[in-house]
Amino acid sequence: MSAQPDLTPAFRPMELADFPRIMTVEREVYPYPWTPGNFTDSIRAGYYCRIMEYGGEMTGYGVLAMGAGEAHLLNLSVASAWQRQGLGNLLLRHFIGHARGSGTAVLLLEVRPSNVPARRLYAAAGFRQVGLRKGYYPAMAGREDALVLELPL
Repeated sequence: MSAQPDLTPAFRPMELADFPRIMTVEREVYPYPWTPGNFTDSIRAGYYCRIMEYGGEMTGYGVLAMGAGEAHLLNLSVASAWQRQGLGNLLLRHFIGHARGSGTAVLLLEVRPSNVPARRLYAAAGFRQVGLRKGYYPAMAGREDALVLELPL
């Protein structure tokens, strides 16, 4: 018998009504969170914006842009109270599945070199580094680079 409970989250489209909880999570997990405008623009642009719910609670969300045979994961977040329970992996797998099912050839993303848990998650899913964006992210000491990761689909 496994010590971990069966994780069967539900996924649904992101809505404007989700923004208060999304912004709470953004501020919990990121030193430089997205703004409500970033999420509004993503929804209006037709990006694949999904909420993950588990046990009746919003536990995470993500934003995926697709075009020209590529998918680009722009945001993937799990509420801090739900981290380290396998939900980040399930959320990532959901977006990989959607990108793969949409016929895109590759899934790309950027991640901070300092974000070791996210880097481990992406490496375990098969992502590999294909580039570096200098000074991509704001940081306490100016700017931080971004590792560009790729997953062939």
